[in-house]
Amino acid sequence: MIYLRPISMTDPARPPGALPLAGGWCWFSHVEVIERGAPSRLLPVADLDAETRHRLSAPRPDFGGLSMDKPRVMGILNVTPDSFSDGGKFLRPEAALMQARKMAAGADILDIGGESTRPGAAEVAVDEEAARTAPVIAALREGGLDLPISIDTRKAAVAEAAFAAGATILNDVTALQFDPDMAAVAARRQAPVILMHSVATPVTMQDDPQYDDVLLDVYDALASRLAEAEAAGIPRDLLAIDPGIGFGKTLVHNLTLLARLSLFHNLGVPVLLGASRKRFIGTISAEADAAKRMPGSLAVALAGVAQGMQMIRVHDVAETRQALSLWQAATTGGAA
Repeated sequence: MIYLRPISMTDPARPPGALPLAGGWCWFSHVEVIERGAPSRLLPVADLDAETRHRLSAPRPDFGGLSMDKPRVMGILNVTPDSFSDGGKFLRPEAALMQARKMAAGADILDIGGESTRPGAAEVAVDEEAARTAPVIAALREGGLDLPISIDTRKAAVAEAAFAAGATILNDVTALQFDPDMAAVAARRQAPVILMHSVATPVTMQDDPQYDDVLLDVYDALASRLAEAEAAGIPRDLLAIDPGIGFGKTLVHNLTLLARLSLFHNLGVPVLLGASRKRFIGTISAEADAAKRMPGSLAVALAGVAQGMQMIRVHDVAETRQALSLWQAATTGGAA
């Protein structure tokens, strides 16, 4: 099988014939042709067939009511006692609501989760997870919040409760594989779904994860999950993907994925990058305290945006919004 990775560029000196990357702010004039067990090579876009050119360059459909022609910031709200970065800070409903309203000033999407999926985390009972998340979502809606809200869960009953409370997007770290009822819930609701790549469960996912080729293995797995979701009745224009940085990946795996994220545009759907405050950032920067990894998180987020990632999932919303605004101004010469 041949894989085509568009070489993402943002330079203002754009050559004739270059194509927009996924209809967004980046462009590409060449693709990297990748095959398992063979050296990669470069190919100019003029040599691509019409179908491939369209798949790589066409605008992505709106996701959750948001256009994908500019980077979107997803703010993380963990209503948990044990999340790796901010566990316990927003477990009380009052604290969660205050944090959500604060993030809403700069976020395009709020992502609310009631179960930690950090390495080694234990499973939370369905009733407990729903009791943590649905009331917060309902209170936000009752308070007039009209941003898209995603429910970060792998359990169908939790998703159902969240949708009933006002959530509009499903973010499933197992790509609909943990709960056999989850795909049916999403299909019945016709809800936008983010399919994330992961292996095993949080308890064991970092126990010596192995890949033949992490980039291509993750790509193939997500291609398969997209096909399964469509077969379950979820239209492709309601789907987005997430390569799952930090979920069943070593430091080297994470960096390999980050260096070639633009490959995932070949799947033709919006791509989300969630790397905020993760362990590999602490390892590289020698920062053990996850709450102090904001600078490294910004660097990784901007590296993703430079490869056309349509959504960036972060803890530090205001800081990311400022960094993104400056990055866009600096790379476009101030053009809107």
